[in-house]
Amino acid sequence: MKSPKNIKKTTLSKEWATLNRIDYDYRFKNGEWKRLSRESYNRGNGAAILLYNSKKGTVILTRQFRMPIYEVNDQEGMSIEVCAGAIDNNDSALETIIRETEEEVGYRIKDAKQVLKAYTSPGALTEKMFLFIADYDESMKVAKGGGVESEDEEIEVLEFQFSKAIEMIATGDIIDAKTIMLLQYVQINKILMI
Repeated sequence: MKSPKNIKKTTLSKEWATLNRIDYDYRFKNGEWKRLSRESYNRGNGAAILLYNSKKGTVILTRQFRMPIYEVNDQEGMSIEVCAGAIDNNDSALETIIRETEEEVGYRIKDAKQVLKAYTSPGALTEKMFLFIADYDESMKVAKGGGVESEDEEIEVLEFQFSKAIEMIATGDIIDAKTIMLLQYVQINKILMI
């Protein structure tokens, strides 16, 4: 890997997360060095989970308002996604997703299988997502879900047939990258059949 040099970081914002401008020298294949400037948004890492019911052939998803999407297209502001959350307090990705599953969708799981990890937008975000799957059944439902009020979350819990969720990718009703990756992981690995 080529190493950049003369790296200078300038903090532009420290509101919800940290936005930095990073200026650096980078050597291209032709040997030429250029001074470049990029912005990098650091909000920490995250974890996401697709809950699936192998007996019913269903999946649990969420719907919530997302301002960055709304800013680009107000018709797509309500995003259908897998349950997810930011990793904080030195928690592991697994601890995070177990907590988020109960808070957001009301299911208490004891374990989950990590199947992928990915940077969802490496040109701008430092966030790495740890992606999990877990089988659920109705005996695990301990609360209605909906998120944490003190975090201003208003999350609708959805249950779809797996085939419907896959169809929603094709129709553009599901446009969230982590959700698409997890649904397709389950499809490719034949964990649920369409």
